[in-house]
Amino acid sequence: QNTVLVWAPCIYLWVLSPFYCLHLYCHGRGRLPLSSLCSAKLVRQTVLAVCMIHWERVRGCRSSVFLFFFWLLGVVCSLIPLHAKVQLAAFYLFKHLSTFCTFWPYSVFVANLFLFFSQNACPVQDASFLSKILFWWFSGLLFKGYRSPLQAEDLWSLREEDTSEKIISDLEEEWTAECTNTSIALGSRLPEQAQFLRKIQKEQSSGFCLLRTLARSFGPYFLTGTLCLMVHDAFMFSVPQVLSLLLGFMKDEDAPLWKGYFYASLMFLLSCLQSIFNHQYTYTCFTVGMRVKTAVMGLVYRKVGHLISRRTCTVGEIVNLVSADTQKLMDFVVYFNAVWLAPIEVTLCLFFLWQHLGPSALAGIATVIFIFPLNGFIARKRSKLQEIQMKYMDGRVKLMNEILNGIKILKFYAWEKAFLEQVLGYREKELKTLKKSQILYSVSIASFNSSSFLIAFAMFGVYVLIDDKNILDAQKIFVSMALINILKTPLSQLPFAMSTTMQALVSLKRLGKFLCQDELKPDNVTRESFKSGNKCPSLSNIPLTYSVCWSRISVRVPCGSLVAVVGHVGSGKSSLLSAMLGETEKRSGAVSVKGSVAYVPQQAWIQNASLQDNILFGREKKESWYQRVLEACALLPDLDNLPAGDTTEIGEKGLNLSGGQKQRVSLARAVYRKADVYLLDDPLSAVDAHVGQHIFNKVIGPRGILRDKTRILVTHGMSFLPQADLILVLVDGEISERGSYQELLNRNGAFADFIHTFASSERKECFSEASQRGNITMVCVRAFILAEKIDMQLLWMLMSPPGNRVKLEMYIEYFHTIGLPLIVSIVFLYAFQQAASLSYNYWLSLWADQPVINGTQLNTDLKLGVYGALGFAQGLQSLMAISLGCIIASRHLHLELLNNVLHSPMSFFETTPSGNLFNRFAKEIDAIDNMIPDGLKMMLGYFFKLMEVCIIVLMATPFAAVIILPMAFLYGFIQSFYVATSCQLRRLESVSRSPIYTHLNETVQGASVIRAFNEQSRFIMGVNHKVDQNQTAYFPRFVATRWLGVNLEFLGNGIVLAASILSVMAKGTLSPGMVGLAVSHSLQVTGFLSWIVRSWTDVENNIVSVERVKEYADTPKEAAWTIEGSSLPPSWPQKGTIEFHDYGLQYRKGLELALKGISVHIKEREKVQIGIVGRTGAGKSSLALGIFRILEAAKGQIFIDGINIAEIGLHDLRSRITIIPQDPVLFSGSLRMNLDPFDAYTDEDVWNALELAHLKNFVSELPDKLNHECSEGGENLSLGQRQLVCLARALLRKTKILVLDEATAALDLETDTLIQSTIRSQFEDCAVLTIAHRLNTIMDYTKVIVMDKGHVVEMDSPSNLIAKRGQFYYMCREAGLL
Repeated sequence: QNTVLVWAPCIYLWVLSPFYCLHLYCHGRGRLPLSSLCSAKLVRQTVLAVCMIHWERVRGCRSSVFLFFFWLLGVVCSLIPLHAKVQLAAFYLFKHLSTFCTFWPYSVFVANLFLFFSQNACPVQDASFLSKILFWWFSGLLFKGYRSPLQAEDLWSLREEDTSEKIISDLEEEWTAECTNTSIALGSRLPEQAQFLRKIQKEQSSGFCLLRTLARSFGPYFLTGTLCLMVHDAFMFSVPQVLSLLLGFMKDEDAPLWKGYFYASLMFLLSCLQSIFNHQYTYTCFTVGMRVKTAVMGLVYRKVGHLISRRTCTVGEIVNLVSADTQKLMDFVVYFNAVWLAPIEVTLCLFFLWQHLGPSALAGIATVIFIFPLNGFIARKRSKLQEIQMKYMDGRVKLMNEILNGIKILKFYAWEKAFLEQVLGYREKELKTLKKSQILYSVSIASFNSSSFLIAFAMFGVYVLIDDKNILDAQKIFVSMALINILKTPLSQLPFAMSTTMQALVSLKRLGKFLCQDELKPDNVTRESFKSGNKCPSLSNIPLTYSVCWSRISVRVPCGSLVAVVGHVGSGKSSLLSAMLGETEKRSGAVSVKGSVAYVPQQAWIQNASLQDNILFGREKKESWYQRVLEACALLPDLDNLPAGDTTEIGEKGLNLSGGQKQRVSLARAVYRKADVYLLDDPLSAVDAHVGQHIFNKVIGPRGILRDKTRILVTHGMSFLPQADLILVLVDGEISERGSYQELLNRNGAFADFIHTFASSERKECFSEASQRGNITMVCVRAFILAEKIDMQLLWMLMSPPGNRVKLEMYIEYFHTIGLPLIVSIVFLYAFQQAASLSYNYWLSLWADQPVINGTQLNTDLKLGVYGALGFAQGLQSLMAISLGCIIASRHLHLELLNNVLHSPMSFFETTPSGNLFNRFAKEIDAIDNMIPDGLKMMLGYFFKLMEVCIIVLMATPFAAVIILPMAFLYGFIQSFYVATSCQLRRLESVSRSPIYTHLNETVQGASVIRAFNEQSRFIMGVNHKVDQNQTAYFPRFVATRWLGVNLEFLGNGIVLAASILSVMAKGTLSPGMVGLAVSHSLQVTGFLSWIVRSWTDVENNIVSVERVKEYADTPKEAAWTIEGSSLPPSWPQKGTIEFHDYGLQYRKGLELALKGISVHIKEREKVQIGIVGRTGAGKSSLALGIFRILEAAKGQIFIDGINIAEIGLHDLRSRITIIPQDPVLFSGSLRMNLDPFDAYTDEDVWNALELAHLKNFVSELPDKLNHECSEGGENLSLGQRQLVCLARALLRKTKILVLDEATAALDLETDTLIQSTIRSQFEDCAVLTIAHRLNTIMDYTKVIVMDKGHVVEMDSPSNLIAKRGQFYYMCREAGLL
């Protein structure tokens, strides 16, 4: 007491302090200030301790593990002397007061350490040592979440080492080096014929390369967790040895009582240490998993910015990579150690079993050897099924992406059913594969649930049968059962770990293959800086060859000149601009660009941001230049009518802007950039002619604000060509003619003939610069709708549902889809299974207590037989029933979600970010498919096992009810705190995930624009911010689980302590068999309590997916697609008459009518072409939306052939009339599917339609002809070719009513003329309604409807309207047609 115990803390301090000082020196984090109060406290400690504390402060250490153990050791070593002194306190109270005074500071200091964080809710880096290991630093957030719903601002910011910028910057260097080494290893100078083989080898090794890169970056921190796991295993195997000592004490009647209490306390201490190290390991793994997710998402996003073409990987596949595959890698990090550690744990268990049962343990080894291959086979089979399932899931998500992007076309053509069947086809295959996988998984889990019984039955059976003298007493049975229960953990983890590893390898292979895809080569374009000494930038291009569509192009663009590029559809105009941007693969030659580049694509790319942000595009706002750009791009009138001016939020892909407005915003973005070279891909095709003339004069032309810049303009407008400095005429990928406008005319070549034929009518379309522009009512209304709903979109980012918990209705809804009979049978199977388990365990206790007569136990065969029968009965399969029930629920919920989305009106898609819908069909459906079934299996299994343990403990020591009941209330208190906060964190994490997908989708769509403007770094910062926001919610989610685990396991360890202490107290009345049964089972309570709440929370967290899927059930829906019992004639409409009766239309209730009192009658004898004209926003497109019932009538009716269209089904209406929209949309799949998704027409009909659409020659030259695979969005066809495919659709349907909404805007004049003649000939007996921007196209129409501000102001033949000298007359005069 006075030597060893006094010197032990000092020896510890002096021996280890040099090493600790070295550690602080190597890992310092900056000096911490030392307050005067803290200095006063330190004076009372030993000199060395004071020096250590000072050194820690200097090196930035807030919490000292080293000194904590010093103080703790001092306290522990003072306890024994204190006990001795207290016994003599009556005589030596004052004499030994100094001993008490020495002990008191120690105890107070340790108590302060324990209580340090109780009043401080700081993040982990500021927490004390004990607070870190027990996760008390998290308690503040739990209390806050319990009191009120958490908001995003309540969450902590990420630690620096967890931020995207830190993680990805380090990893990117590693990955680049790894790819470089792989390329060198494969050979850097391979002959051309070996390039393909090299690429295959690179793809095959890419998964391993990615794993190696991740291991180098995150391996060291992961190894610290592995060390914790090994220490945890040491404590885990110590517990059965202490149990053996306790049962030996129960048998020994002469053993002193203190030994029993000591063994009980030691078992409690070991269990607590086991819990601490286990949760430190898991915390480390989840932290590494979070960093891996951040790293992989960052690599994928950066790869998207460098891909050669979107055709190699669709948006849906990329979303799957960053959602499903990254989740598989996170699971792999958590369970990987089980792959190698589980066999070691199994070996140790069998070693200790050998010590107790001798060679009979070999029977257990044989059983394990039987179980391992079975589950190895199941894991391999499930891995293959997982790969197949992911393939079907990719297909489904990819198709859903296209459906959401092209939903307007689906509604116009009434194609929802066809695409719904395609999605359900993928879904059925996916669920069929999932069903097989779940059945195999259920068999695997069932074998492991029965493994403890099977091993025990084999070992006990062999043990008692090989020798009658072998006695199964309580010590042998229950220590063996404790070891078998330990054995059960690695055996249960191993199949899951193997399965997770296999799935992770599949995901690594997919990710590696994507990350190793060909990138745009920097040397495709040589970029040179534009020196101020030069007068202007230049773009030069010496002979080169490209693989796709054109070759042998050689051109030099003079600096500061305007170059026009013309040619037929598909001649390679857009590809030429792509080459100048470096977007296409170069085979030979070189491209050189001097100065910065700005690019305006043919299809405008608009961000989901304010109109001002779209124009500034990351640049600082300069007011005078900004206003000048707005005026030049004709955007000022639009701003006057937008609800919030230029701060109005623009919907995804510019949904609340017209085609012309989108193109003008896109042009304004380029003009504002003040670049040196401008590449303009037909930016004037989507705007009205007079607006186009204004933009050309103010922006592009010789007097425009870009007059000193190099401009390359792809155009179909002949009127602009005379003002071009150089004209390039492309034919089949080659420059057939070049020169100025006059030079080309003088040559009298093909270009001159073309000009003489078409330019006369085209030139008349040029509106004067001063022509007036009308209001933009329609677009204004659209923008107003979206502006009012901006808050809703922002709420997707910030919203937190009103309650802390999931509504009970969600559970009822989910279980209702499974069905009551199946649920009852599941509960019955679980109850029966656990009753059998309880019976065979109790039977073992009776067997252990049987007296030994003449060195043997009687009726061992009978006992073994009963034990075996009860054990096999508990192996009854209940998991499979849950799997089947959950698949039924998954099918129903997905079908309901799909139907709800497809039945939603267009306004729903215009106000709902696609990222949210993506999230529903990808992550949320995946959670319903996999996470909820697994959570339910776990929760029910552990709940019934916990009931079994409680019954056994109460049977042994009824007095334990006094302990169990308060603990049950404490358990409920802890879980209520946890579940409330955990669900809020789950919602915040789920909500913050959607913007990542939206941003990713937006980036993929606009990758070429982002690269052209050199804005990759800004978009990377944007995605980093969004990923960090997501991880900010994810980090406290998994820490909450650790907090729960530590608290509940300490609670469970209390039950172990109670069962042990009560058993020791009742030593004289309790048999060793019953004590062994109670204590060995109570050891499992820690795991049961933790897993019940964890699985319950997993179910509650993931049932949120059901809530999010079901929320679209309450959104407004369209009218019915079909009406049963409808008397609509099959050939309707036969005449094609259209009649508007006082028709009014509004975009939403409460808003001003967009169409007002329209009364128009198109009679049968007028079955020819009707032109609809008016200023921008006059209501022309609204009229078309009303005919197709995209918007329902606010008042009045529309009659077609005498039938009120409001009284028939939407598909009955939309399938009988046809529209050719302004924006051509194709879907991935065959060309034939894009023309005829229902397979309603013969191949001959399809070829005839293609011939009339002037596409037959093009399609016949394709290798697969009609089966030619269109990429996502039809990206492998030019815009003009896509427009012709849309025309072919209309020709194939050939309905009596055809609506053309600027359908030929993307075509050259010659093709436009051919198409117009085709329409006139093929639809001569039909009513053709043409929404026209170019008046010359409708001058020979039968009638013209002139609209203004939602009213029909004039309607007559063009000649009569001109004679009346009304509004149409002035429009024609402004257009130069008169």
